[in-house]
Amino acid sequence: MKLVGLFLVFALINFGGLGLGGWLMGEGPSSPWYQELNKAPWTPPGWVFGAAWTLIMLCYSVYLALLFSKTTATGLLVLYAFQLVTNVSWNYLFFNRHWMLVALLVLLILTVLIWFMFFKFKSEMNLASYLLVPYMLWLLVACSLNAYSLLMN
Repeated sequence: MKLVGLFLVFALINFGGLGLGGWLMGEGPSSPWYQELNKAPWTPPGWVFGAAWTLIMLCYSVYLALLFSKTTATGLLVLYAFQLVTNVSWNYLFFNRHWMLVALLVLLILTVLIWFMFFKFKSEMNLASYLLVPYMLWLLVACSLNAYSLLMN
């Protein structure tokens, strides 16, 4: 039951963070600014973003439930909170403020955080550490999309 409870808490927080990030981006992808942006040729269709983030947050919530049930590593809660803030703030910085460089820097920090978590807790998490792979790969794609927009606009 402890794992189910932890999963539900993390799922609520993570999906709440996605909702908050969506709200903070204003018009987001439908905004005139984004529509006119020179986007990378490998930019996926809009529906892929929703599907990807749903899968990522489900996997991440399972990972976090398992991780928090196995360890009380110092700073783990701070690391998670920092990840949440960086994830949510990217939407605001990129879509609302159009600060593509700052958004890319935040995205790079988020990428380092998630990759750090993967390697830091890999020995404790064993195969469950691979639940982070969708998040890790998506962040690489997101960094490439953000960087392309920054460089080509």
